[in-house]
Amino acid sequence: MKKVYSLLLVPVFLLSTLHSICQPAKAEAGIREIMEQNNVIGLSVAVVKKGKIIYTHSFGSKDVESNTALTDDCLFRIASISKSFSATSIMQLVEKKKLSLDDDIGKLLGFSIRHPKFPETVITLRMILSHRSGINDSQGYFTLDVINPAKNPGWVKCFSDYEPGTAYRYCNLNYNMAGTIIEKTTGERFDQYVKHHVLDPLGLYGGYCVDSLDKSRFATIYEYDGNAKKFNASPAAYAPRSEEIAHYTMGYSTPIFSPTGGMKISATDLAKYMTMHMQLGRYKKTKIISKKSARQMQTKLSEKEGYGLAIMTTENLIQGKIMKGHTGSAYGLYSTMFFQPKEQFGFVVISNGCNPAYTDGMNTVMRKTITCLYDSFIAATQQ
Repeated sequence: MKKVYSLLLVPVFLLSTLHSICQPAKAEAGIREIMEQNNVIGLSVAVVKKGKIIYTHSFGSKDVESNTALTDDCLFRIASISKSFSATSIMQLVEKKKLSLDDDIGKLLGFSIRHPKFPETVITLRMILSHRSGINDSQGYFTLDVINPAKNPGWVKCFSDYEPGTAYRYCNLNYNMAGTIIEKTTGERFDQYVKHHVLDPLGLYGGYCVDSLDKSRFATIYEYDGNAKKFNASPAAYAPRSEEIAHYTMGYSTPIFSPTGGMKISATDLAKYMTMHMQLGRYKKTKIISKKSARQMQTKLSEKEGYGLAIMTTENLIQGKIMKGHTGSAYGLYSTMFFQPKEQFGFVVISNGCNPAYTDGMNTVMRKTITCLYDSFIAATQQ
C-alpha cells in the first residue's frame, strides 16, 4: 500500500504544478480578450490570497505616444480609492485620542459648518467620512472657500435638502475637509502625514505630492471622447500645482493635494495596502490601525449604498461573496480595490484608459477583469 500511495503522489504533484502554470495563462488570455472587446489602453492587476500577493501583471500601454509598455512599477493617480488613506489616517488619530468621530468638524476646521435649515445639528467627523454629512459638491471641492461662509456668499448651496446624518450622498468635499482636519490636528502637512504614518511603515512608494515622486513612472491617463471616438491624454491628472504649494496655508490649503482622490501608487503597492485592511490593520509585522478601527471602517453605515468609512460593502461583484473595498474614476482612469475578509482574497485592477461603459454600477472593464481573476486564481483552487 505504501508503494501505491507514493506513486499516486507523483501525478498529484504534477497536476498541482500544471495548475499553477495554467492559472496565469488562463487569466492573461481572458484579460487580453476583455481589453480587445472594450478598447483598453492599459491595465495593471494584482491578486492577493491568504495575505500574499500571488499574481501581478500589466497589459497594454503606459504611454501611447511613445509606445511605452505598462509595467508593474508604473504609478497611477488612483482617484477615490485615495479616500481610504485619509480615513485610515483619521482612525490613527482617533486611536491616539487626538480626535473623536463624533467631533464637530466646524470646530476642527476653525469655521462654522452647519446646515442652514438644521443649524442645531452637529456635522461630525463620522458623517463626512461616511458621506452622511448632508454636504454636496455643487460648488466644487478643490478649495475650502466653497463652504466657508466668510469666503463664499453661496455657501448654503453646499448643503442638500435633508438633515445631516439622515441620508447618504457621495461628496468629494467631505474628504478634502477630512484631509485638512488631519493637517490641523497634527501640524504635519497632509501628504507628509500619510507618507510618514501609512506609506513608509508599509514600505510603499507613492504619495499625494507630484513633485516628491519619480514622474518617469507615471502612467499617462487617457479619457475617452465618445463623440470623436478616440482617447485624449489627461495631463491634469498629474498637475504638480507647485505654485499653489509655494503659497500654502497649513490647515486650509489641503485640497491642493486632493485627499479625496490624489494618491499616486502602483497596483502592486496598492495590493499590499489592501492586504493591511483585509487583515484588520496589519500587514506582515506592521500595524497601521487597530482591529477595532479596521472593523469600523468596514462596517456599513448606509444600508442601501453599503458605505462605511471609505470602505464599501457589496454583494454585487462576485456571486455569493461579500466584498469590501472602493472604486475610483477620474480623468479617464478607473481603479478598483476589493477584498473578501473571511476567505482572505482580494484584487486590485487599474486602467489608465478604457471604454467608460458601466455594468451594474461598476465600470465594465473593472467588473469583467475581477471576474476573470477570481475564476482563474480563486475559484479554480476551490474546485
